[in-house]
Amino acid sequence: MQSGLAIGMDIGKDEVVAACHEGAFAGLMIANTAGVLKRWLATLPTGSRLGVEATGGYHEPVAELAQSLGLTVYVLNPKDVRHYARALGARGKTDRLDAQVIAAFVAEHSSRLHPFVPLSADEKLLREISRRRATLINAKSMLQQSLRVLPGFEREARELLRAMGSFADRLERKLAEIAARSSERATLVKRLQTIDGVGTLTSIRCATLFTRVRLHSSDAAVAFFGLDPRPNDSGQHRGRRRLSKRGPSEDRRLLYNAAMSAIRTPTWRPLYEHLRGRGLASTEAIIIIARRMVRIAFAMYKNQSDFNPLLVPRPGCAT
Repeated sequence: MQSGLAIGMDIGKDEVVAACHEGAFAGLMIANTAGVLKRWLATLPTGSRLGVEATGGYHEPVAELAQSLGLTVYVLNPKDVRHYARALGARGKTDRLDAQVIAAFVAEHSSRLHPFVPLSADEKLLREISRRRATLINAKSMLQQSLRVLPGFEREARELLRAMGSFADRLERKLAEIAARSSERATLVKRLQTIDGVGTLTSIRCATLFTRVRLHSSDAAVAFFGLDPRPNDSGQHRGRRRLSKRGPSEDRRLLYNAAMSAIRTPTWRPLYEHLRGRGLASTEAIIIIARRMVRIAFAMYKNQSDFNPLLVPRPGCAT
């Protein structure tokens, strides 16, 4: 039986609303300042569990503070909480109701949730630079499409796109520099780049995940990236399977691009052609290969081994 209290916290910029599933206190409104929150969190009994939604950065300082005081913290996917509220028959939405739903979610599901682990300073830098680089690449792609239909500015467009590409390259070099500060991560980054198709960005992302989150299996790694297929079956009906897409979209983009590079190599090309020959669309085949690349990368991490091309399924084998 769980000890302590199950507490939900709805976090805003200026205020935090807290609710207790066991009813130890009524809904509280607390100023979102470190001093006030620290004093209140220190009053909670040992073994208490706190749930917060991932809300664009507001949740992180609160989660870090609670975790530093010895409390177990869960950072929840807002979509999960929203679906759970509907399952409970919630008929409205307020900060207080949201906190109550989060508290109930923690009370019921904490045994299968992963406790929050704060990012190190370098891990935060890797995350923020990766996000900004992804934004830059998306903006560059949109501008490239838009400027094609603007006659008379070809030179300016080329210069702008070249500058954006140069900036993206600088950010990539900075990511590699930060990743190399950890010997464990640096070794794994180098090892993962022996996989045909895996470059700097993909290897850094995978290495950062594997060394930070202690995943128990390659299935868990695939699920973390949101590359796990979501079944849609009932009785004799076998519906179309789609990706869960539970992980960060940028991670899936990197892995998809890595798979696209891989299928141009002799190592992966036969598998791609085999999948296409079975009637799979190009996108489906590339996703299967991306999923296999994650499994191989995880095995390399666990076994501390370099890439073995024999790990790539031969045509006719299960994928």
